[in-house]
Amino acid sequence: MQASPISIISLDGRDFLVKRDDLIDRYLAGNKYRKLYTLLQTPKEQLNKIISYGGTQSNAMLAIAAMCQQKSWEFIYYTKSLSDTQKEQQNGNFYEALSLGMHHYEIADELYQDFIASLRVNLDEKTFIIDQGGAVVEAEAGLQVLAGEIQEQKEFLDRHNIKALCTPSGTGTTALFLAKLLPEYTVYTTPCVGDIEYLKTQMLALVETLPSNLKILVPKKKYHFAKPYKEFYEIYQKTKDAGIEFDLLYAPQMWQTLLEQTDEAVLYIHSGGVTGNGSMLPRYEKKFNVT
Repeated sequence: MQASPISIISLDGRDFLVKRDDLIDRYLAGNKYRKLYTLLQTPKEQLNKIISYGGTQSNAMLAIAAMCQQKSWEFIYYTKSLSDTQKEQQNGNFYEALSLGMHHYEIADELYQDFIASLRVNLDEKTFIIDQGGAVVEAEAGLQVLAGEIQEQKEFLDRHNIKALCTPSGTGTTALFLAKLLPEYTVYTTPCVGDIEYLKTQMLALVETLPSNLKILVPKKKYHFAKPYKEFYEIYQKTKDAGIEFDLLYAPQMWQTLLEQTDEAVLYIHSGGVTGNGSMLPRYEKKFNVT
């Protein structure tokens, strides 16, 4: 596969370079393609079942469903109890993942953590578990490919004085391995799912120590993951008007902290996931009367 291209957008008087991993594939795009790279290279005869868990807005869930359809692997996905609204949605990541063949099971909220902890008991050799968000050590191989692409594009980056990379974090897997693999760059990220301690805990489950070039930007305001905020929609619209659509779950908070807390030239790694906007945009339209 050819390296994903780099685009330039202008925001608030600053030029940003964007690594267009969103263009890799409709479903297997962005950091999910990178995280699943090892499994995508795995012969389909080696496995027959993938198990994962998390939320119904998950970009990883949809990417895994697309991969399993390609490989003819069974995909089982566990969530906490869903609302009737979530079950009835006819667009968005959950709906599309089901259409790709995902088998979904709800676990009562009070039993969820213990159930997830028991998933690895008595696994057979053809079943593979992907932790929430694709946070597995196998993700490093795909991020080595991404790091290699960035190194190959170094001449172009140098012309724009790029010394820093940026990507938002759920589990922090992408930012962590990019910092580890590219020590010559500062890697900015921000915690989008939990707080900074949650993010560090997730990262330290994959490595012994955090790289010194990894810089976690803490938002000035506390945000609840997947909840609509008017300022997030404004940033989403601003980047879209600049020429690139980003997801509404992670990107707005990253762009906000990046614009507020940095001033140097940055290469933003587009983490994909724009298919989820199909279910997020109606929520913004309903709450804020925007179109």
